[in-house]
Amino acid sequence: MELQQLTRLMYQTSQRINKTTTEIYKMAKEKAQTEHDYRKALSQEIAKLRAENVQATLIPDLARGNVSELKLKRDMADVMFKSAVESLKALQSELNGLQTISKYQSDIGR
Repeated sequence: MELQQLTRLMYQTSQRINKTTTEIYKMAKEKAQTEHDYRKALSQEIAKLRAENVQATLIPDLARGNVSELKLKRDMADVMFKSAVESLKALQSELNGLQTISKYQSDIGR
């Protein structure tokens, strides 16, 4: 692999890492917000069911069922965040590999 091509690949990977880091920050905020929304709606639903004198043993299941769309959004945000973190790790490994190749080539060239 030519030095110029290797340098370009390293630069591109660094740029992808920067972009991914920014996206992870946004996803972390989204993950936290969806968790907040779900927990708030769940507590409100539990209070509503208690006020309606629903049998106490049924309240947790009914409340979770009634706010299941928010739970789905929360779970999806969590999975997307974890996926982005794994993607960042893969990019970091790719950059590490390219740096190793670069060092090896420069050591051979001496």
